[in-house]
Amino acid sequence: MAESKQSSTSKKKRTSRLIGGKLVIGWREWLSLPELGVQRIKAKIDTGARTSALHAFDVEVFSRGGRKFVRFSVHPEQRNDRKQIEAEAALLEWREVKDSSGNVSQRPVIMTMIKVGPLMWPVEVTLTNRDEMGFRMLLGRQAIRGHLLVDAGRSFMIGKKTKVSRHH
Repeated sequence: MAESKQSSTSKKKRTSRLIGGKLVIGWREWLSLPELGVQRIKAKIDTGARTSALHAFDVEVFSRGGRKFVRFSVHPEQRNDRKQIEAEAALLEWREVKDSSGNVSQRPVIMTMIKVGPLMWPVEVTLTNRDEMGFRMLLGRQAIRGHLLVDAGRSFMIGKKTKVSRHH
């Protein structure tokens, strides 16, 4: 009886919970990057990664007004190369990053706003080709610190992807 009661509580309605002023999220969530024009992207919340990473390709560094910028493209949806978003942001720096296989690479770093549920704050994000990876974005420790708590046994606590109805 206790087992069935526990499993029924694990299928509770998705509601945002705050603990100590921090939003509780699952190990994967939908989020948005409004300054980059990315309305929804599925992210893996990776407490083992220090830095956040966004799948980007056609990355090009250029100068404007004496400042360095980076222009890039994003496929925000897994297994969908047709949907493509063009974005640009100020280049914060180049950073040496070690991936999960132990390979080290230099990646461009940008600062952009992230929106997770009702919360929005600036995060540093490295740009890298994640085409072969399961998630188009990783949200690392630096990004979640002070804002989010992760329930590693849950997914999509903020909500599921909803289809946007298109009226022509």
